[in-house]
Amino acid sequence: MSKKTLLVVLGTGGHTAQMLRLVRLLGDKFNYEYVIAKNDPISEKKIEIPGKVWKITEHRSYNTPIWKAVINTAIMTLESLCIIIKTNAIAVVSAGPGLAVPISYLGKLFGKKVIFLESWSRVWHPSRAGKLVYPIADLFFVQWPELKEKYPKAIYAGRLG
Repeated sequence: MSKKTLLVVLGTGGHTAQMLRLVRLLGDKFNYEYVIAKNDPISEKKIEIPGKVWKITEHRSYNTPIWKAVINTAIMTLESLCIIIKTNAIAVVSAGPGLAVPISYLGKLFGKKVIFLESWSRVWHPSRAGKLVYPIADLFFVQWPELKEKYPKAIYAGRLG
């Protein structure tokens, strides 16, 4: 029986660290494909379990003007659609970088499961990506019990570690 594939969305810094830790814990139970931002030179180098790497436009960085963020979001959404159409992944898995939002919605639209892990840095307040993906997530995990108040249907399973 062939292994199922997970589409893992990496972000910069902590988002990547959490997702790669999850991939390490899951090990060879799955095949993996990764989504990273085109302007992220670090995440791809940290991947330990190989898989196809998809690169997409990031909607914004800290100094991006609003008009440019709107254009980038449209481009990112189209690139995400191409990935969802081409991948055979059964689920989109992320820890909440902004680029996870459109690919999660498109994945849901195309019948893929959406698994979201609210970042371990979110103890008291939900992330913007978390708030957006929560309504459509098939599985939504929080890493602090305090966030169960904000996400009542979430699963608290402790910190990923």
